[in-house]
Amino acid sequence: MNITSAGALLSRLRAAFPDREFIMRSQGQVRFIRISSRLQMVAAGATASLLGVWLGTIGAAALAQASAEAEQASLLHREAAVVKSENRVAAYRDNIRETTEDLRRRQHFIEQMVEAHIGDLPNDAKTGETVSDSAGEAAAMVKKVSATVPEARGLARIEADQLAFVERMTRYADRRSDAASSAIRKLGLNPNAMIANAKGGEGGPLMRLATSADGSLDPRFQRMGASLARMDALENGLASIPQVSPAHVAYVSSSYGYRSDPFTHAAAFHAGLDFPGPRGSPIYAAAKGKVSFVGRRHGYGNCIEISHGNGLMTRYAHLSGFKAHVGEKVAAGTVIGAMGSTGRSTGPHLHFEVRVHGRPVNPRPFLEAARNVQQKDS
Repeated sequence: MNITSAGALLSRLRAAFPDREFIMRSQGQVRFIRISSRLQMVAAGATASLLGVWLGTIGAAALAQASAEAEQASLLHREAAVVKSENRVAAYRDNIRETTEDLRRRQHFIEQMVEAHIGDLPNDAKTGETVSDSAGEAAAMVKKVSATVPEARGLARIEADQLAFVERMTRYADRRSDAASSAIRKLGLNPNAMIANAKGGEGGPLMRLATSADGSLDPRFQRMGASLARMDALENGLASIPQVSPAHVAYVSSSYGYRSDPFTHAAAFHAGLDFPGPRGSPIYAAAKGKVSFVGRRHGYGNCIEISHGNGLMTRYAHLSGFKAHVGEKVAAGTVIGAMGSTGRSTGPHLHFEVRVHGRPVNPRPFLEAARNVQQKDS
């Protein structure tokens, strides 16, 4: 600010605060008091300062009160959030308990049904067995989870029980596969070849199996699935091998192989076994399968053919009547026809053939081996 501006400001202040005279009476005398403009300015400034201090104090108090209220509101909000989170954790813990109990009951139900309809599953691990044993790993996992997340202890135990159940089921399937393989070998066939032939044509929509949310499959579950599939293939193959006598007769009148033809008396090849008996005697399916032909064939007369899978087929000829139709699924021992003498025949009997991929084989080893296997198993 320059000198001219300062002078002008002083002049305005003096104009605003001119010298004042006050008349005062004291003890009957009149006194005149003159208050200069400078003194008035000082007094006004002091008053303004006091007013500013008062207003500042009031503002600071208001600000402090507002800050305290905001802090209290924030504290209440945090307390409410803590209470809400604790309630949610408690609710989750309750849900974990309920979920754990539901899963435990389901696992118990599964094990009960399996034991009721299949039998006791093996707990012991045989020497040389390829099935894993997760008992030690599962126990360590349960211990670790219990220490880290106590609420999940029940779920960890259920997981351990589930893995033990899967491994027991795998051992069960493998042992049944071993028994079926042994029986098939005793019947003179190769079980591995039977499994390969059982595959045949395959296809269908892709429906992946997974045990985890990321789509992966636990190798223990995969092993169980493979073992069950192998068991199914071997047992179906065993059940499809001719093992039941097609006729309840005392002897065989004509065997497989070389013979003298009954009509020409010349050397001939006989592709089956002949079972003589009364006309109308029941004829039985030698194994489970699907009826593929019912009708007349040259030389065989009335005959029935049953496909058993794996390239196996049985033929029943010279029948007097049919009790099965094409497409029918039959079990071993099912009555499919009646003994007769139709076709090229000299009297009532059953001509029985076993063919593998269209080639005739001797039926006797199948029936005799089956009889021996059944006697040993009984």
